[in-house]
Amino acid sequence: MNWDPTVALIVAAIGLTAIGLVYLLSQPRKQNSGKRTREAPRREPSLDGESDSEIDRAIDELDQTLSGRGPETARSGDSDVGSRPQPDFEKIVSLFVQAPDGQAIRGPDLVVAAEKAGLVFGAMNIFHRLVDGRPEQGPIFSVANMVKPGSFDLAKLEQLETPGLSFFMTLPGPLPGLDAWEAMQPAAQRMAELLGAQVLDDKRNTLGRQRIAHLRDELRAYDRRHEAQGLKGW
Repeated sequence: MNWDPTVALIVAAIGLTAIGLVYLLSQPRKQNSGKRTREAPRREPSLDGESDSEIDRAIDELDQTLSGRGPETARSGDSDVGSRPQPDFEKIVSLFVQAPDGQAIRGPDLVVAAEKAGLVFGAMNIFHRLVDGRPEQGPIFSVANMVKPGSFDLAKLEQLETPGLSFFMTLPGPLPGLDAWEAMQPAAQRMAELLGAQVLDDKRNTLGRQRIAHLRDELRAYDRRHEAQGLKGW
């Protein structure tokens, strides 16, 4: 299994037809590392505890990966299901679902769990949760592979194994931030239960009530700010 130690930064929404894949650090993050966010191009990026140069390098690597995708990666990537209509975003909120040490999530189990959690396989060869009756508005959140390049090759389902999954939502999105979180967090918990895994927060700590409450408060504030500025994406 090709476990890339640089894979921890979630980056999404690069271009109209190529939403960003997710790069996740497989090693523990710095203690002062916070929520992964990236400002839209016209704004100054801010990722608590991460330098701009680190973020730029991750973005550059992502662009290279997307532009260099071969037939093997793109084979099932012709689906537009889960494509984001808007390429720019301001904030990314993420969770990890990680298998116990020394174990892995198997492909067949993953597909069954994803279906039970209401996910569909689509754009970028990853899973997405869509808005009921409004799939064209893009995903509420997406689920990527922790193993580089972040996609799932369902053509090799029986051989597919991964140490974990990355759940991520980009804002603004088709729903208010808090509503999107209230869809993503239970889905991550459900899949973790089905897969015998555990849910970790964006700092790779066990997701607890205090962290959940803090994220909800942040997202409420985000929604209020956007509504006041007339910037709602929903």
